[in-house]
Amino acid sequence: MWQRVGFFIVLTYAISAPFEYLAIVSGSMGAAGGLYALGGMWSPGIAAFITAAVFRKEVGPFGWRWGKTRYQIWSILIPFLYCLIGYGLVWLFGLGGLMPEKIVARLTLLASSFAVGCIAALGEEIGWSGFLVPQVAKEYGFTTAALTRGIVWSVWHYPMIIAGIYRNESPLWFNLVCFTIVLTGTSFIYTWLRLKSGSLWTGMFLHASHNAFIQSFFTRITSATAITAYFIDEFGAALAFLSIILAIVFWRKRSSLPSGIQGK
Repeated sequence: MWQRVGFFIVLTYAISAPFEYLAIVSGSMGAAGGLYALGGMWSPGIAAFITAAVFRKEVGPFGWRWGKTRYQIWSILIPFLYCLIGYGLVWLFGLGGLMPEKIVARLTLLASSFAVGCIAALGEEIGWSGFLVPQVAKEYGFTTAALTRGIVWSVWHYPMIIAGIYRNESPLWFNLVCFTIVLTGTSFIYTWLRLKSGSLWTGMFLHASHNAFIQSFFTRITSATAITAYFIDEFGAALAFLSIILAIVFWRKRSSLPSGIQGK
């Protein structure tokens, strides 16, 4: 199993490297009309297909079936809820300000941000939710699968964070720590929903919803103080703290997963 997984991880990093390089050289994730970012985000999916072909694994088990609709709905709602709580605490304690005059304008863009985000997120989630999670889970169970996804996913972003094109204004070390906690913590949600529903579409919806609510809505309606960057978005302490709580919640729910992967 680790041979397949290792091949997939190395291939993912290799395929995404040129796109990351071009984005870094251009100085923006949005350069070339966002094509560099889109290419990078589809790298895990491409790597998953190639790995399946090399090791003669069928694409079917990736989880193409829809599953129960309630899991898709929760995949969209959960990011809204943890963002609402996280940013709500930031506003409540004066760590950042709420700009109510921007809410309506940002809401009008939310649906399109989510729809476009689904296209990009699908590429990642074919790799993470479709290939990586089930491969690890069937051998080592839920916890190892969630941690593996979280660590691999986090490290994959590091070049762009270190280069300064995907981060906020807090110190680099703080960005890396909080970002890793957020992605690893929320990976317990992704992994639970994927294994419970049997569908990789939960990963796509959760990923797109997470990005849309953070990047296109909540951060945009939050005014900054001298310390706001330490608490907001994927690089701040608020969502990092909530991600730890959510990881514990979904880890405790592992007993409801299919037999053979829940308790490992």
